[in-house]
Amino acid sequence: MPSDSALRIVWIYPDLLSTYGDQGNALVLEHRAQRRGIETETIHVRSADPVPETGDVYLIGGGEDRPQILAAERLRRDGGLHRAIARGAAMLAVCAGYQIMGSTFGGEEGQPVDGIGLLDISSARGPARAVGELVAEVDAALGLPTLTGFENHMGVTRLGPGVRPLSKTVKGVGNGDGFEGCYAGHVIGTYLHGPALARNPALADLLLSWRVGDLAPLDDTRYEQLRQERLSTVLAS
Repeated sequence: MPSDSALRIVWIYPDLLSTYGDQGNALVLEHRAQRRGIETETIHVRSADPVPETGDVYLIGGGEDRPQILAAERLRRDGGLHRAIARGAAMLAVCAGYQIMGSTFGGEEGQPVDGIGLLDISSARGPARAVGELVAEVDAALGLPTLTGFENHMGVTRLGPGVRPLSKTVKGVGNGDGFEGCYAGHVIGTYLHGPALARNPALADLLLSWRVGDLAPLDDTRYEQLRQERLSTVLAS
């Protein structure tokens, strides 16, 4: 188990949900924290293990239908994630993991499957698969630059009054309603792969700041040049 002084990053169910490089989100958080002298420890919680309640930032990724259903069942039974968020932990949930956070999502045959009710959303199967680059302008309240990533999903997600849209879609499908992702408190859900935090380091810093407070600035000139090149290419296509 991690020491009390370390920032605890919890990667949930890598044996079930970890596609399109989503584990890279944990590596990016580690890297950006350590560049600032913040000690980190990352806990990989497999699906047979209980979810610890004492983490600081929780991450869950995308996956196929059956692993998604299994993950939802186990998280509902476990309850550790709910208790961690109630304690003030931050979370990033991606794609299948994002859908699991809601009340329902579409199963293998499109049937409704119970989520874990952590976010006020519901998801279902859409008319066509959304595949490709996604660009979205973030809710101004979060103070983040344009988000960029890759989406590959069949889901459409309806947001309830208990959440706010994370961003407005410029290119791509996202939730299917002109918006991409959502957030409530310190929990963020998104369809962005990439991995999301490698493509959007400011989003990683937001998650870190929710647990450690104000962060020392980093020289991200090289990363921002790559980001702008990718954005320009995507928007021109």
